[in-house]
Amino acid sequence: MSEICPCDTGRAYARCCGRFHAGRPAPTAVALMRSRYSAFALGLEEYLRETWHPTTRPATLDLDDGTTWTGLVIESTEAGKAWDETGTVAFAASWRDAGGQNGTLRERSRFTLIDGRWFYVDGVHS
Repeated sequence: MSEICPCDTGRAYARCCGRFHAGRPAPTAVALMRSRYSAFALGLEEYLRETWHPTTRPATLDLDDGTTWTGLVIESTEAGKAWDETGTVAFAASWRDAGGQNGTLRERSRFTLIDGRWFYVDGVHS
């Protein structure tokens, strides 16, 4: 049986975000958003840095090993299709910390398409 993708599509990881983590470009802003959520869940720091726009990419990432990402809900999207230059994705990501506390991170993320590849630009938490 295949491992289910962390991004909550219900699909097998290899046929969902795994293909993007392996190097295939995400075709839409939503696909990149889901693959980045999965990368956070799986601790794939290199993928997160590679898909972060160079002008807003932090010098370092400090992923919290004590955080378990437990669910993703895409709340809304604007543009972000293969033929668009920009896109916005609003999402809610659920988490649990090492102490057993639960929470939800809500963000409205901006993405841009450069040379056929989507990049995360920035986001505003709500």
